[in-house]
Amino acid sequence: MPTISAFYGILIRMFFNDHAPPHFHVQYAEYKATVDIETLKVASGELPRRAQELVLDWAELHQQELLEDWRLCMEKKQPNPIAPLK
Repeated sequence: MPTISAFYGILIRMFFNDHAPPHFHVQYAEYKATVDIETLKVASGELPRRAQELVLDWAELHQQELLEDWRLCMEKKQPNPIAPLK
């Protein structure tokens, strides 16, 4: 599972050939969640409020890049790194 971005202790990852809808996986300490790329909402799991806000803000800024990385992963190709939140 490639890590496509990391910031403030938050890891953003995608699986190769994962199930629809397009989404990414988030890990922050012991918390895990998946975020739907199209709706920018937490689809499963949970994150602390502040971490969730940071992830969703970042995802909004990089939504098109996330969709492109999703496409690459579905083709079993290496996704592109995405700039972290600063």
